Amino acid sequence: MTDRYPGYNVLNKRDSVSWNDQTRAVIDARINIDPKFHRFCDEDEWKALCALCDQIVPQPARRSIKAPIAAMIDQKLYSGKGDGYRDARLPEQDKAWRLGLAALDAEAMVACEKSFCDLSHDQQHWLLGKIQRGQISSDAWQDLSPAIFFAKRLLHDIVSAYYAHPASWNEIGFGGPASPRGYVRMNFDRRDPWEAAEAWPGREQQARRENEGVG
Repeated sequence: MTDRYPGYNVLNKRDSVSWNDQTRAVIDARINIDPKFHRFCDEDEWKALCALCDQIVPQPARRSIKAPIAAMIDQKLYSGKGDGYRDARLPEQDKAWRLGLAALDAEAMVACEKSFCDLSHDQQHWLLGKIQRGQISSDAWQDLSPAIFFAKRLLHDIVSAYYAHPASWNEIGFGGPASPRGYVRMNFDRRDPWEAAEAWPGREQQARRENEGVG
């Protein structure tokens, strides 16, 4: 697989004029999240959440730094800080996640007589497909719609956590928060010199040279 932004490392911006002290503090905190530390989830919930995150956003084994998605979600739930909005068909995020993770395990037990984290990769994928379609067998979901939980809570929180972490920014050429430098060339197919250069076919080496100088 060829990198879309070869040679680009968003963390090279850390000590440049692209980021200020507040930006550095926020990003440093994200980088230093312990991927195994959790306070909101109990052990069963934690195992289910980790397996769930690996299914929804599998991260390349070759990547030296990975986004600690499960730990980021656990931290958010423990803090009690929400998004400022939610789908009215769902309960508060902490209750939704507790019900959802318990129901996920219950659904796995009904279907395969194992907890979700103990299922094979293919079994997990198959079960999540059923939940996404609302095809459930367990009554553990109570009043929580599995399809709405999947679309509006599960996917939202997992994908949001992934793309909020610097580990994912290199693959999309994102420069991090635009503070204080900001962006100037906002028109289509234009970029500022402090943005990543995309490697078009035949221009991979040129993109790498440009990206190694981005800061």
